[in-house]
Amino acid sequence: MQLSLSFSALLAGVLLAVSDVHAAPYARAPRTVTLPLKRMEARTSNVHPLILHQQNVNRASRRLARMAGRAEPSDAVLADALRKRVLSIEGPEGLERRRIGLAGAPKKDKRFNRTGVPSQHDKRRAGKKGSKAGKGAAAAGAAGAAGAAGAAGTAGTAAADSSAIGGADSATGVEVANAPTAGNSLGLNIEGPDVGYLATVQIGTPPVNYLILMDSGSADFWVAGENCQSSTTAGADCGNHQTLGATSSSSFVDTKAPFQVEYGTGAVQGDIVTDNVVLAGLALNAHTFGVTTQETDDFAADSVPFDGLMGLAQSTLSEQQTLTPVESLAQQGLISDAITSYKISRAADNLNDGEITFGGLDSTKFDAATLTSFPNVNTQGFWEGALDAVTVDGQDAGLQGRTAILDSGTTLIVAPVADATAVHQLITGSTADGQGGFTVPCTFNQSVALTFGGTSFAIDPRDIAVQPVNANDPTGDCVSGISGGSFGTSDTEWLVGDVFLKNAYYSTDVGKNQIQLAKLV
Repeated sequence: MQLSLSFSALLAGVLLAVSDVHAAPYARAPRTVTLPLKRMEARTSNVHPLILHQQNVNRASRRLARMAGRAEPSDAVLADALRKRVLSIEGPEGLERRRIGLAGAPKKDKRFNRTGVPSQHDKRRAGKKGSKAGKGAAAAGAAGAAGAAGAAGTAGTAAADSSAIGGADSATGVEVANAPTAGNSLGLNIEGPDVGYLATVQIGTPPVNYLILMDSGSADFWVAGENCQSSTTAGADCGNHQTLGATSSSSFVDTKAPFQVEYGTGAVQGDIVTDNVVLAGLALNAHTFGVTTQETDDFAADSVPFDGLMGLAQSTLSEQQTLTPVESLAQQGLISDAITSYKISRAADNLNDGEITFGGLDSTKFDAATLTSFPNVNTQGFWEGALDAVTVDGQDAGLQGRTAILDSGTTLIVAPVADATAVHQLITGSTADGQGGFTVPCTFNQSVALTFGGTSFAIDPRDIAVQPVNANDPTGDCVSGISGGSFGTSDTEWLVGDVFLKNAYYSTDVGKNQIQLAKLV
């Protein structure tokens, strides 16, 4: 789908030299913005891996149904799937403890949040406000330093923590990114273990750092508002997150127009606003996006590390009915094309080498001889391509006529149950649990590959054998990264998340309405 708005339709942007990590000139592809990724230490969970897995499947199944325009599974259906999983693992006492009923948990009960643990809001508001104030002050001060460095002709540093590259913020457990391979770069974190991918951007006047989840499967950009409240936990605010409003930003304008977005898990609602946004030193002045007044605990809980979400699908999906940031950058001439490219790193590698690049592709991250282009077949604005084949050790699973939505906001690969079964039948030692899930040996070393555009892309065995079912038996059975989902899905459509995307360079182009994949170097 071609971008329909003309380049002259938007206000001209003013380039502000605000950066979040060490940067260097990007001589290979001018007018391209690159955000390197860094690793965040994994948070621990007291929830059994198979219960966490069921939550991921529930979330992905609902997300895929919404993406495909089909009826979504009801809360009762998803609650029943989770209830059966808990019952099979923890027995009736587990059900009582977690209080999951056939029709969904009672309103007074705490829901499972996105990391599997029932939300526990910290009521110590004074402590949180102090944390926010310190975070904002550090960001504003560092942004000023970066501006001065930019005026001198070099990019500066505007990190909320001032530790050296490769260090860590002791308060958050965030490891600072390695020096980027391209200029105009900001730090991006992995929400461990490989759950989500987060970048730091600056918003407001003075500019303040916000940690944002980057999501190729949605098209709305929002951050928490100053008066945001949890819509799940009565009397709770939106957690220890950086918030935005008239108090913190002199350039903030609330249009009072409402918006709301529902995701595979969680929902937000709030007001559409305008304020200045800086992506790796490139300024979108008076950019239109959202601030939330209500968030479910999937976003509002203190355990959620990000302050907002940036959707990078096509803007035809936007509930706010506005351009995505990458489309705005292109239309204002700050980047050459509305291209977003991803090198998604794996926490287990401990390389901190992931990037998200706006305006082009970083040729240092992939083998150019393997770069494959294929059309986006989705008419709604998601990124979906023909899935030519699925193989295990070169043996074809016999799946033709499939398509796959490539989604950085989904952790797993979720396929129709029959397709997931066909794949696992080729995996030695795999077992089905009767609920769409599968296990594989933790010692799994077969090559599962997906073919797009005539090129086969192998998945690292570590991304298939995701997590031991029994933490005390690391060589026993592991949860499989490929799962079956039958809630509202078709028999030909896959949702392909980070289990695959960690294994390929991934790029989307709004103007050409195409997807590109390449093998990593």
